[in-house]
Amino acid sequence: METSRSEYSNGIPSRKLIPKPNEPSAKEPELQTVESRNWLLHRHFTRKEFGICKILIQEELERTRGKHEYANYIQGLILRQEGKIQESLDCFQMCHSLDLKNVDYIKQVARSLFLMGLHSLALEAYLEAQQASKVPDWDIYHNLGECWICLGDYTKAKESLRQAVQLGHHEHSYVALADTYKMEGEIQAAIDIYKAALEAAPDSAQLATSLGLLYLQEGKYQHALEKLGGALARDPQCARALLAAGAMMQNHSDYDVALSKYKIAAQSWPESPALWNNVGMCFYGKKKYVAALSCLKRAHYLSALDWDILFNLGLVHMATQQYASAFHFLSAATNLRPAHAGTFLLLAITLRHLDDPDNAAEAFKQAGLLSPMDASIPLNYAVFLESQGDLDGAALQLERFQELAQMSPRLSSELVQTATQLSKVLNRRLMSSNGSKVEGVDGNDKSNMAIEVEAQVRVRNPPVDSSPESLPRNHMADDEV
Repeated sequence: METSRSEYSNGIPSRKLIPKPNEPSAKEPELQTVESRNWLLHRHFTRKEFGICKILIQEELERTRGKHEYANYIQGLILRQEGKIQESLDCFQMCHSLDLKNVDYIKQVARSLFLMGLHSLALEAYLEAQQASKVPDWDIYHNLGECWICLGDYTKAKESLRQAVQLGHHEHSYVALADTYKMEGEIQAAIDIYKAALEAAPDSAQLATSLGLLYLQEGKYQHALEKLGGALARDPQCARALLAAGAMMQNHSDYDVALSKYKIAAQSWPESPALWNNVGMCFYGKKKYVAALSCLKRAHYLSALDWDILFNLGLVHMATQQYASAFHFLSAATNLRPAHAGTFLLLAITLRHLDDPDNAAEAFKQAGLLSPMDASIPLNYAVFLESQGDLDGAALQLERFQELAQMSPRLSSELVQTATQLSKVLNRRLMSSNGSKVEGVDGNDKSNMAIEVEAQVRVRNPPVDSSPESLPRNHMADDEV
């Protein structure tokens, strides 16, 4: 039998001379597609395994010389979540350069511009995305409304947000539209928006809470309590609803129930300045001043420039007769809110106790100018003038108080009692040239403290016996949104 030379290799017969007819031929190498590992990137990103994502992204970008769309896209999302907005913008712009017609890339570019505060550029990008989109997109209209709000054009903002609501019925669009009406002072329109939102999302505790807060702001306490109760029924751990419900209890001097609400809210919202502010004022109402100061100091640490907290700190330090500390916090509150009459009133009383009658008198005058209809200001001023020996000035301020009292028939008993005592003292001193200072005049401190204790439980409710400027400030839950 003859064999060809090709059957041998170095004199050794080849093992495989003739291929079998059923054996497959050698497989040609396949080129790996660019998108072959997109599924793996997506899986790790949705699992928030960003470390593995970054390794895969680096490999894909090196393999494609930076031209991998999905890798750039995922990298931009990760960088944005890490707070690196400029770097994320560069990634999304690279994606957009690779696919100019992709609406998602334009939307992500616009979002990064919005987060950087470049609202005009973000608006232009969203308008470009709107033109490129083949179907109406509620997300684009929603973000257009957000841009118009930041640019101050509320009319166009409401138009865009209405369109977003009609297209998507998403909770965020309802909330943004209601907030726009609130900024324009149209509270009833905002209430109507929240009602429509609750019809679209009846299980939303946040919407029910926001509606309850609006009712509370309008003085409709029964409706507010119903909505807040409904929100807590849907989500017993809803911190905003617990804070608002606790504020209502605190408003009615039910401090123990309010503290129980705040205790639950603190489990999910421990870093809330409003929460610790209200807890501190609960302890103040229970005359536990050390605990009140501790809570208010924590609130002040969390929000050092919150004038409400500074005001309350000054109030509690006055109650503990720490007038130098009270002056420190009240001065800071005055600088932050120079048009608040109540701060000047407390500052005047503090300066009186610090033996600074000249500045105290100026503070009383400023408080009277800022709130001329507040009956407590002329009464406190009259007590101060009487203690300084200015009987004519005290009588004039007392007469001013009596005029305001006739306009406010529901004046508190503490104010009326103090005015009666002061009137008797003035009459005695005017009738007796040798009359000494009557001990009852020291009722100034008691009167002020009684007014302050009563006022602090009225959480943002308009009082009937004094103006809102004289109230200790208690935050509501909507300040934390």
